[in-house]
Amino acid sequence: MDEKEKLKMREDEIATMAMKFCKEKLDEDYEQLCEKMVRKLGRKRTKPLATGRLEIWAAAVVYTIGAMNFLFDKSFEPYVPSSEINEYFGTSSSTVAQKSRAIRDMLKLSQYWDKDFSTKHSQENNPFNRLTMDPFGFIKL
Repeated sequence: MDEKEKLKMREDEIATMAMKFCKEKLDEDYEQLCEKMVRKLGRKRTKPLATGRLEIWAAAVVYTIGAMNFLFDKSFEPYVPSSEINEYFGTSSSTVAQKSRAIRDMLKLSQYWDKDFSTKHSQENNPFNRLTMDPFGFIKL
């Protein structure tokens, strides 16, 4: 088995783990977004998924998608505390948060309302969708 096949296997395992969590605890929207993020990371030239524990990568992907879509806010549905992600994958919160930050940096993601990794609910309720610009260049609601 060559290096490229090994990397693809790792990517598939990470995607499967993240998607399994989403299937059990969240919904199909999160499942698709997590797979999309893992695949995007797998296409990076630097090959970030080549090293590190699979569980940490999977937890960090779920955490990153969750943080961007207010998963940890009790007033949103679905709601899952970050501790539940760490318990599920057997990871520490600080390690997952650090890896999540690295993912956001690698993919140049904003903290909230990223168009590529937002759930349908977040996209529909994005407050920036209501902003318009008048003919003089001023932003208004």
